[in-house]
Amino acid sequence: MRITIGYIIESLGYVVGAQGLLGFVSRTFFGAEWGWLHKIVELPSPAHLGVVAGGAVLVLGGMRLRKTPDPQSAA
Repeated sequence: MRITIGYIIESLGYVVGAQGLLGFVSRTFFGAEWGWLHKIVELPSPAHLGVVAGGAVLVLGGMRLRKTPDPQSAA
């Protein structure tokens, strides 16, 4: 179960990070709105980098959760 939850968290992190990156690049270089994030909340361009960082934290947390040994299998 721990592995499945890790994959879910990691996948969510990739989506969140990609949306933050799309929002930052589109506003900074093109003056447009890309992705889905702008439909949920209106953020300034630098805040999108925080969303990218949050996505990276989710990815790393999911990877760490997947690779942590299961305490039930050690018994």
